[in-house]
Amino acid sequence: MRMSLISARERDRGRDRGQTTIEFLGMTPLIILTLVLMWQFVLLGYTYSLAGNAADEAVRAGTAATRGDRLAACQQAGLDKLDGPWKGDATVTCGGTGFVTADVTLGVPVLFPGSVAFPFRVHAHAGAVEEAKD
Repeated sequence: MRMSLISARERDRGRDRGQTTIEFLGMTPLIILTLVLMWQFVLLGYTYSLAGNAADEAVRAGTAATRGDRLAACQQAGLDKLDGPWKGDATVTCGGTGFVTADVTLGVPVLFPGSVAFPFRVHAHAGAVEEAKD
């Protein structure tokens, strides 16, 4: 009698063999999708960070430049602070007298910097008071 119970247990274990592999293969697409979405959110956050920094640097350069050179200095400083893939479709707009403003608009890449961008764009705005010139 005891012998038949042990062999029945061993038979049940034999039927479960490979179940972990099947469950892992079933979860693999979900794991990959989660990792891809997390990476895309990292790219979105980095794009926001780049746009904000570029707008701040553009305003800083614009306030320090003379009025005739302000727009060129502002736009150049905004583009200089962007990484290569984000620089390609970047828009830097500067303006104002007395209070200098800069608007930076960047595209968010899909999965890889330099690849196709999402249809929506990230926008950053910065402003600062013009520095006094002696």
